[in-house]
Amino acid sequence: MKLSKSTIGLIVVTIIFYLYATNSLSIFQSDSALEVVDFSIDRQTETNIVSSKPDRVPLYGDLHVHTKYSFDAYIFGVTATPYDAYRYATGETIKHPLGFDMKLKEPLDFYAVTDHGFYMGMIENYADTSSEMSKNEWTKPMHNLNRPENVTVESLGARADLFSSVLTQAIIKPYPWWHPNYIGAWLTNNIQLALQSFDYGVHKSAWADVANAAEEFNDPGKFTTFIGYEFTTSTDVEGGNLHRNVIFNSSNAPIRPWTRIDSINPEDLWTWMDGLRDKGVDSLAMPHNSNGSNGQMFEVETFRGNPTSIEYAEKRMRNEPVVEVTQVKGTSDTHPLLSPDDEWADFEIMDKRVGSRPPTYSMPQGGYVRDAYLRGLTLDWEGRGNPYKFGLIGSSDTHTGAGGFDEDNYWSKAGVLDGTDMGRGSVPLTQDRIDQLNEYADLYDQPISIKEIDGRTYADVGFDQWSASGLAVAWAEENTRDSIFQAFKRKETFATTGTRMAVRFFAGFDMDSIDLNSEDMVSNAYEKGVTMGADLFSQNNQTPQFLVWAQRDKLGAPLQRVQIIKGWVENASGTPKEKVYDVACSDGLSVDPLTNRCPDNGARVNISDCSISNDVGAGELKTTWTDPDFDPTVKAFYYVRVLENPSCRWSTWDALKAGVSPRPDLHKTIQERAWSSPIWYIPESSELNIIPL
Repeated sequence: MKLSKSTIGLIVVTIIFYLYATNSLSIFQSDSALEVVDFSIDRQTETNIVSSKPDRVPLYGDLHVHTKYSFDAYIFGVTATPYDAYRYATGETIKHPLGFDMKLKEPLDFYAVTDHGFYMGMIENYADTSSEMSKNEWTKPMHNLNRPENVTVESLGARADLFSSVLTQAIIKPYPWWHPNYIGAWLTNNIQLALQSFDYGVHKSAWADVANAAEEFNDPGKFTTFIGYEFTTSTDVEGGNLHRNVIFNSSNAPIRPWTRIDSINPEDLWTWMDGLRDKGVDSLAMPHNSNGSNGQMFEVETFRGNPTSIEYAEKRMRNEPVVEVTQVKGTSDTHPLLSPDDEWADFEIMDKRVGSRPPTYSMPQGGYVRDAYLRGLTLDWEGRGNPYKFGLIGSSDTHTGAGGFDEDNYWSKAGVLDGTDMGRGSVPLTQDRIDQLNEYADLYDQPISIKEIDGRTYADVGFDQWSASGLAVAWAEENTRDSIFQAFKRKETFATTGTRMAVRFFAGFDMDSIDLNSEDMVSNAYEKGVTMGADLFSQNNQTPQFLVWAQRDKLGAPLQRVQIIKGWVENASGTPKEKVYDVACSDGLSVDPLTNRCPDNGARVNISDCSISNDVGAGELKTTWTDPDFDPTVKAFYYVRVLENPSCRWSTWDALKAGVSPRPDLHKTIQERAWSSPIWYIPESSELNIIPL
């Protein structure tokens, strides 16, 4: 019997009413991602920690860590759990997918597993042949993917092909409109239920495991964890990266992460965060890899192409007070094309869009934090508020659960993909590996990823641009969630490339009265001024002084110089300007007043064994500084960059260990560094738009 359309419609409506009447819709997880779950566990640990130090102390951590629950990590052989990741952060040894040990030189103070919210836990479920999802034809290439015997370098070609295809072939598979899951998705406002490739129970279970691991390892006063995830979105399929990590301030967190399936628009993420905040759950989103955003992370328009406004600026700063300036996929301070007068701008530059296939150049404008600071001042000058008054942190973006922060012990980030020196492109390929790559290219119809340099053959996969970086550092009263979270909110943070130097930065109008050798120097600086991340308001058009104090990492290279980077917008024209000033030099050297640069301190690196000059450089550098070009009527920002003496880059260490000469087109040395959050000078004449945090 053929039914009419009206009859079919009546049947569908009847079914819906029946489901409501019998409460049968409970088979669907009804939520809008705003339902809050308390993941806390009973423990005897004292939660009201009294700080033994009246001063804030620097706490070092990583807020960008992936484990097996991230789709890309699992594809490339990672089976480390969130529990493994936290064991690593507290100083234990865990295994790399290729079998070698990963261990920190020193434990960290805080850590957050931030697996991709997008399809969290799904790939592992596809690979499990006992799961319902594994019965689908399109999951067969993933079956038993990470059984130990399958996690080998020889599996790389198949894994790379799987990574390229999984998003297009597996992820977007909606049910037909008449399917109960499709109807349930519509009724419960949960679009993920409408996807054949998505199992809400698996997703929810993975998220709960991430949260439970954070709760288990959170040890107030000793080691802090945050429940978190990565919001992985982009502007288009070309890889205009708009990724953010989201962390929550307590054991209360949403029932599921907000993902790109809900919306690719970061502004919708902020709306969701505001909604959770209304429920008492505070959170922070931290943009990262702006260098790979194709200039779209720090736009002057909204996601939909409308001009930004004061309201936009307030909403963005309320939700995104800090930005990740350095990590394994390069550094986002500035670019040589943006800062041609900055000799140190060409530092660990990854100039490709994140995830682009084939690798595609990423436009610098709008993709680097210094340029964003200048754009923010320009927008403010135009009366549109400043959405880019953010502080700075670093993190790793490791996908093995374990950040490789040390140049001399670097394992990159993506498991089987880049876990060997040849895979990273730092050491010439053997003939066997060349043959293997040729075989992959033929088998998967891909171009051969090799290049010839000075008669030697290297892998050409872009990992040579990746870095052993970085760390987030918070100035906090105690090692607890609340104290560290509040440091992020007030932007009293700085970033390092993995080194554990300490950086202080203050500004005020009586800083030159402070005795730099006094035990009370720091307390006096807090009393007389403001610290990094804050606004300094004009006082009768006086010229401010800046106090900077940097201390070396005891396991790192000595300090070479301290710099202050200034940015401003000319009042008459609205033209953005920047300038770099050296303000403190090692070895008793003085800044040249004409060039604003320290003389060369003579520090060198012996490339044959990577030994460094320990007889030059400083254990600490501190000074007060006055801007020689200060104009009391002009808004400006100032932030600190501290440089160590040169040391060997990870690629040089790889070559040294392999007994070959370093690849000639890569930097053989680097200068590890730190960046403070800025201080913003606000003139008396300004129309102030204070962003509440």
